[in-house]
This record gives sequence, C-alpha cells and structure tokens, in this order.
Amino acid sequence: MPARTWRGACMPELPEVETTRRGIAPHVEGREIREIIVRQPRLRTPVPDDLADTLVGHRIGELGRRAKYLLMPVGAGTLLWHLGMSGSLRLARLGDLPRKHDHVDLVLEGGAILRYHDPRRFGFVDWLQGSPLDDPRLARLGPEPLSPDFDGERLYRLSRKRRVAVKPFLMDNAVVVGVGNIYASEALFLAGIDPRRAAGRISRERYERLAEAARDVLAAAITQGGTTLRDFVSGTGEPGYFAQRLNVYGRHDAPCRRCGELLRLVTLGQRASVFCPHCQR
Repeated sequence: MPARTWRGACMPELPEVETTRRGIAPHVEGREIREIIVRQPRLRTPVPDDLADTLVGHRIGELGRRAKYLLMPVGAGTLLWHLGMSGSLRLARLGDLPRKHDHVDLVLEGGAILRYHDPRRFGFVDWLQGSPLDDPRLARLGPEPLSPDFDGERLYRLSRKRRVAVKPFLMDNAVVVGVGNIYASEALFLAGIDPRRAAGRISRERYERLAEAARDVLAAAITQGGTTLRDFVSGTGEPGYFAQRLNVYGRHDAPCRRCGELLRLVTLGQRASVFCPHCQR
C-alpha cells in the first residue's frame, strides 16, 4: 500500500489531522500491536525507550483527536501523536520497505503497518498514562471550532481590549484550537474582515459571522480531505484537495475571486497573510 508524495507549502492543520484519523481508524482500531520498530527516536519529543515493552500485545482502541493531536488509546494509556510540520501517518504492509524519514512502525496483527514519516522531525509520538486531557499540552487548549462551545460570543468576549490583530487572535489555541494559517485566512475572507484589524475593535455581529465562517471552512476542508500540502497525505496515501477552493491563501498578487482586485500579502504574527483590500474591511 505505497504512499504517494504530494508537494505544496504548509504544515498539517486540524482538517489534515482529522482526515488522517478517519483514514487510518478502520485499519487500526481493535488491532493488536505485534511489534514496534523505532528507526529514529530523536523526534521533537524523544520516543520512549520502553514503548515496545509497554504496548506490544495490547489492542488499539477508538482513535480520537484534540486540536492537532491524534489520540490512540492502547492498554492503560494513550499514544499521543503530533505530525509537526511535515509528518504523516501512512498504512503499509509487511514487506513494504521503509523510505528515508520513516521513523516509527507499529506492526499490527494481520500484517498491517502504521508508519510514521517525518522529514523535519518536528512531530512526535509519546506515551501517556491516565487521561490524555490532563497532559499540559492539551489541558490549556480552547474549544474545538466545530463544537457548541465555540461561537461569536466567545470571540467577542475574549477580544475586548485586545490590540493584537484579529488573525493571530483567531489562531490563538487558547481562544479556539485548530484554526491555523490557511483556515484563518479563508475564514476572514468569507467574513469580510481585514486580518490586520485589532481584535478588540470588531463588533459582536462581525464575530458571529467570523465564527460561522471558520466552522464552514473547516467542515468543508474535512469533507474534502484537508488541504493539499507539501508533505501531507492521508492515512491511505491520498492527498487532500481543499486547495482547489482556496480564495486567498497562497494567492497574493492574483485577482480576488469575488471582486477582481489584486490580493495583498502582509505579515502578521510572523505568518504570511493574504487578503482582499476591497472585500475585507
């Protein structure tokens, strides 16, 4: 089951991680781990030395996701995966030779292999005992953008007296998780909000439109399999196709799809931001 390589230019965001979860879940849930092969333990968080001793012989439970973290219950704990900037989880079979940057294999009953690939090694796999939501990396996160806990009222309330630009405010994981650079750009375009505008100077009504736009763009991206990125492919080796519908991200100096004016590129919070100076105010 060889994985395809796909070229683009960003890191996996929430829809890509959710696409990965949905893609690999039918192939790994309920399967017993027969062997763990670690070729490169020096990831962002070092792979635990005793991972094989802890997990071999246990079955994988129902996969979950929190923000951009993939949660894999195994035995009395949880494997916590993060894809970093270039990571992917792919399905392989016994006999499929590992490629360069294939760092960790979970060999499952029936011959399937869950293979972690990460050229930059900014991702990780870690083992947590107890509830994963108590881990400091997850405990302070804001609500999921598709949950009832996220709405325009929350954005309005948390933004009062904030001078930070609205785009980095929307990308703050304490405000809401998973609205990364691509999807924040697209949501602000759909809501007609200039990404440079101070978060504290936006009305409740406009935040209601922004929250709805963020939900819509993320739901659409998940449905379509994520955004096509440089290194991202789904768990079955298929790339995402949401990039075909992007309105502003990556399109600076191109005409706005809505009004025809040239899109502009600025830097906000050390991230490139593209917007339409006519449609976004």
